[in-house]
Amino acid sequence: MTERDDDRSIVKRAEEFLQAFKKGAEFTQELLKENERLRFQLLELKESLRGPEKSYPSDSQDPEKDHLRRKVRDLEQERVEILDRIRQVEKENLDFANRYVEIEAENNKLANLYIASYQLHSTLDFREVLQIIMEIIINLIGGEEFGILLLDEKAKKLQAVASEGIATGDFPIVPMGKGIIGQAAQTGENYFIEEIAGYSRELSRPMVCIPLKIKEQVIGVIVIYKLLVQKDHFAEVDYELFTLLAGHAATAIFSSKLYSESERKLSTMQGFIELLTK
Repeated sequence: MTERDDDRSIVKRAEEFLQAFKKGAEFTQELLKENERLRFQLLELKESLRGPEKSYPSDSQDPEKDHLRRKVRDLEQERVEILDRIRQVEKENLDFANRYVEIEAENNKLANLYIASYQLHSTLDFREVLQIIMEIIINLIGGEEFGILLLDEKAKKLQAVASEGIATGDFPIVPMGKGIIGQAAQTGENYFIEEIAGYSRELSRPMVCIPLKIKEQVIGVIVIYKLLVQKDHFAEVDYELFTLLAGHAATAIFSSKLYSESERKLSTMQGFIELLTK
């Protein structure tokens, strides 16, 4: 895979993210307009019904009065129907308001990830890249105990290189294809447990395992064992975050490793040339 391919992949992912973010913003604007329309309609209905209750004459043989009583009953029925409609509008209004809050929260998360993705690609220092990935997992996904495992291409094994809440040395070295973690790395498919409630930590059985992929090539995995207290489940947007994070993190890790290796080789060659020219 060439550097140009990586750049194209990053640009493509950034464009996909911008499109998703733009759709979210447009949908939010539509909700706001609908919310305003319903509020205006509600005020109009309330205004039309404002006024004191009236008493009406009792039964009479007067045809004119009978006509008026029927008219009053019709108006009372209409009033009940309008009140029902007001309650329905108020409920719809509340639903829209709640949905607006959810969408705003999702947009904020996506915006934060967009910023974080730029931070990921702002450095070629391997350790800094790992630190940025860990901050994203904590702040955007809500991970409390997790690890980042990278694949040794020669040995075909996954080994932890960074972690939070668990000592990096405690993570087992996982052969490719073995267990939940090895299977996720081999297939490139995300793994999630069905129910977070009741989960007890086992290092070989994470609640989430996300392969770090550049196109179809897996270079490692992110494993999560515990979420922050305020987070008791994954929302739909979290799965989008996992997918975006996996792609950006994999590219950033791969680039920083290549850069570190080239820097080390350059330093070795310079030292060798200095020895020859002395």
